[in-house]
Amino acid sequence: MTEATIRTRKGMISVQDMPILQDGPPPGGFPPVRYARRIPNSGPAGVVVFAVSAGVISWGMYQIGQGNIERRQLKAEKMAAREAILPLIQAEEDARFVREKNKFLEEEAKIMANVPGWKVGESVYHSKRWTPPSTGRLYADYQ
Repeated sequence: MTEATIRTRKGMISVQDMPILQDGPPPGGFPPVRYARRIPNSGPAGVVVFAVSAGVISWGMYQIGQGNIERRQLKAEKMAAREAILPLIQAEEDARFVREKNKFLEEEAKIMANVPGWKVGESVYHSKRWTPPSTGRLYADYQ
């Protein structure tokens, strides 16, 4: 279709001959444009979030405190049990020490029987102070 048939005018030679036709608003005008920020209320307010967070943190700290109290009581109970059986363990260790020392003195007497002036059990160190051995064995085995 040509411009002439669209505008229902026949014989137009130039665009300048066309009548001025300008687009306008529809009858009654355009609907209003929403330009304001209307964010829907999604979720609780900041004060509520803060209060709930403070409550959760407070409850957690309370639970940590209760756990610390219980752990302290268990540790005290464990230490009391260890203190209660300490004399028995010490007596067993003393008996073991005496057995090992007697065994060592017998072996020393057997080895040093031919050495004149050797006293069995006498310390080679000239000190009056006795210190218990620091290891589980009383003396080293050289076999």
